[in-house]
Amino acid sequence: MKFTVDRVDDLQKLDITKLVEESETEGYRFLSRLVDDYKDGTNTFNQPGEALFCIRDKGENIVAIGGVNQSPFSEDNKVARLQRFYVEADARRQGAGSALLKEITDHSRDYFNEITVRTESSKADAFYRVNGFDFDDSASETTHVMNLQK
Repeated sequence: MKFTVDRVDDLQKLDITKLVEESETEGYRFLSRLVDDYKDGTNTFNQPGEALFCIRDKGENIVAIGGVNQSPFSEDNKVARLQRFYVEADARRQGAGSALLKEITDHSRDYFNEITVRTESSKADAFYRVNGFDFDDSASETTHVMNLQK
């Protein structure tokens, strides 16, 4: 399946309603938080190195979204945090997630030394490992780390 990666300059100009609804059906509220935090200015991915990206399918529908922030769990401003990463069920195992993650990590290499994420899903664990993250749960807020300086 063919996908296009776009940097999101203004989340409020995108319709991610389908992603939000699907994620909530799966029991995840982090896309609702993405929308709320963006709207109230809590997190607009505007600090140095931060960015939000989306994936569109050939019909221009947004099928995945995710971003990178300076890690709120580290005093080191060279540590990034993968945030609000979600791929629509129909786009999973089609390359959308890997394309989005590659765009985020490629962008992050210019600003950060490592990127962290936390997941409780075994499928997400496998996804992150296949895409270059190492399992590391030595910190309570992290399960996976990628060294960006390799």
